[in-house]
Amino acid sequence: MNSSHVSFVFRGFPALHRQRRLLAVPLCGCYVAVLAGNGVLVWVVRSVESLHSPMYLLVSALCVVDVLVTSAIVPNVLLALLADRDRISLAGCLTQMFFTHFLSSVESTLLLAMALDRYVAVCRPLRYKELMDWRAWLTLLLFTLMRSGTVMATLVALAGSLRFCDSDVIRHCYCDHMALVSLACGDKRHSAAAGLAVIACFVGVDIPLIFLSYVKILCVVLRAAPVGEERRKAFHTCGTHLMVMMCFYLVGSVTFLSHNLHLAIPPDLNTFLGLAYILLPAAANPIIYGVRTAEIQSGFARIFRRTSLLPPATRRKT
Repeated sequence: MNSSHVSFVFRGFPALHRQRRLLAVPLCGCYVAVLAGNGVLVWVVRSVESLHSPMYLLVSALCVVDVLVTSAIVPNVLLALLADRDRISLAGCLTQMFFTHFLSSVESTLLLAMALDRYVAVCRPLRYKELMDWRAWLTLLLFTLMRSGTVMATLVALAGSLRFCDSDVIRHCYCDHMALVSLACGDKRHSAAAGLAVIACFVGVDIPLIFLSYVKILCVVLRAAPVGEERRKAFHTCGTHLMVMMCFYLVGSVTFLSHNLHLAIPPDLNTFLGLAYILLPAAANPIIYGVRTAEIQSGFARIFRRTSLLPPATRRKT
């Protein structure tokens, strides 16, 4: 067969295909939770002036990225589950692939930036304003766009240059890189190598720096804080952040590498892991960085009190 497919069909949960409409219920619930949780957190940070600090601006940026990356995937998955609109063009698949992986890589950079921000605030407090000025954030922004944009554009360009002349069925519910590349005929070594390079570029660089930052923070806190509540709080906070980050990187690496390493993962489990990699951090981040943070709780309570004290007529106008 010499022609190349110009469209593909998603078959993310083949074993549950007859029950696919039931799968839409928890997926829709997770999506609503992501939109509500991240939206409220951004609203609180935007409304409370005392939260206009680098750390909480990074948290807001993380929330925006979480909403964007889930919105690039979940609405299409729901349409496929509920209305059987499960076919996508090659151009649409490559576009979704770029934005999904680009936004995920931006999230990785934001997690790294948040860890470094906390490191400077705790370990170099006297130089915090000097090191974390507007030039540092502009440099971070340019670095994020250049690293994520260049790497993911190369990844997608290599995938787009392949010919797809065998199956047109993607064993996933969205256009994951290797799920599409695995359908190609001919030499796909360059695309497979690019996938490994992405893991090395982000997981191999970001994870060690994040881990090292939190270790340094813990060392400083343990030396300064007496045994008791402060130490417990420091361990709990750093441990929780690291657990969420490690889940993000671990699940993402498994789904990204499953085809490269020929891991025998059932299609249903691989699809679930691919969705969990996107949805779980997006749903957990507002809790980890919002509900469990005293400053965010205080800001939300301040907004609530201010709103409840307004006269009904004024409240309707606002």
